[in-house]
Amino acid sequence: MSVIVDADDYFRHARSAMLKARRRIMLIGWDFDARIQLVDEPRLENEPAQVGDFLLWLVERNPDLEVYLLRWDVGAFKTLLKWANLHTLVRWMHHPRIHTKLDGFHPTGASHHQKIVVIDDCFAFCGGIDMTCQRWDTREHKDKNDRRVIGGTPYGPWHDATSALEGPVAAALGALARDHWKRAGGRPVHALSVSGDRWPDELEPQFENVEVGIARTRPKMPGASEVREIEDLFVSQIMAAKHNIYAESQYFASRRIAEAIARRLGEKNGPEIVIINPQSAEGWLEPVAMDTARARLVAALRDRDTHDCFRIYFPRAARGEPIYVHAKIMIADGRTLRIGSANMNNRSMGLDTECDVTISGTGKVGRTITAIRDDLLAEHLGVTASKVSAEIEKQGSLIRAIEKLRGRGRSLVPYKVPDLPAIQEWLADNEVLDPEDPSEMFEVMTSRGLFRRLRRPKGDR
Repeated sequence: MSVIVDADDYFRHARSAMLKARRRIMLIGWDFDARIQLVDEPRLENEPAQVGDFLLWLVERNPDLEVYLLRWDVGAFKTLLKWANLHTLVRWMHHPRIHTKLDGFHPTGASHHQKIVVIDDCFAFCGGIDMTCQRWDTREHKDKNDRRVIGGTPYGPWHDATSALEGPVAAALGALARDHWKRAGGRPVHALSVSGDRWPDELEPQFENVEVGIARTRPKMPGASEVREIEDLFVSQIMAAKHNIYAESQYFASRRIAEAIARRLGEKNGPEIVIINPQSAEGWLEPVAMDTARARLVAALRDRDTHDCFRIYFPRAARGEPIYVHAKIMIADGRTLRIGSANMNNRSMGLDTECDVTISGTGKVGRTITAIRDDLLAEHLGVTASKVSAEIEKQGSLIRAIEKLRGRGRSLVPYKVPDLPAIQEWLADNEVLDPEDPSEMFEVMTSRGLFRRLRRPKGDR
């Protein structure tokens, strides 16, 4: 297993792995855009630059190869309006070994949010990066980058992460992908038993001979029971942490996660908790829901943070451009690592389909997990990983080390709770746009809300 940070590396490694596919490639995603390039310059003769043409080229090169692509149905319509995507889809539909499906097997208002690639049931990627537009960036996260352009429109710095996995865990993710394909209306796909190397040529394995856990979220649907493994895993990992928790998430809006953090903040010797978020959610509606919920939760948690152990930061580029955080990572005590598609919001706990992978260990495994955490912090702080490690050891504190290393230019910026209009407070309190499960999708009740168990009794400070 290895952690891959940012889409420049991920797209390159995905290309390398798919070139090795013999029988099957399954792509399960929230979004897919046929226009993106996996590498700057194709390296093989006649190799197409764009991923849509690349997949067609792969099946033409190998008469035994089949490609299955499953993506969320609602999100597909905007992408399909682009001529290049529509043209590629038509070509795929006429190819007997490329199979596409729009996934509508979800409750009203929910989304299919997993990001999984499985190759020959023996290798897989699982994490937070979709093969779509506005995801590509390098770990330098420059304020401006000529390649960060889609359809002639530039976009800002973007931080993301996924994992590469080989062995029985890849077979398990293959079973999950095949099950999802069948539930979405696709014909049953049989398991494969294929040996051989699918590991990307330029990717160094970080973990070997480790057990990997798979955690899922699946809403209740006809013929499919509810699964809330991700929520349970978040809570259990927060409650088990002894020294510190480092997390990256697109959102911070989950009531259950906030409640677990609140319980730890009340402990005299509880863990330090550091969360890296984007400065603001994307779009026109999400900031109303997610940013407002974050502001309300953070205010409530700071009221309970009597031991000064809780921080939220957002990263910025060298000249001040905010870096959008899309990664979903949590590392506890340099001992437990999880990475996947689930955000720290209510939807990821019970409404959308999600998939995370997690490992834990001491010794070499623990040292590698710690190194991954320090490397991520180094990326955000604009310093070397060795400097981060040395400062954490010197300070004996994750928070104090970050505060010591923060500075001008590329760095982390502390989150400040903004003043909120009354309507936004009401939306957040009633979880109108971020429900916990399908039964709450359109339910607005005064008894519900982000703080129904975080509120203190009068006089309890």
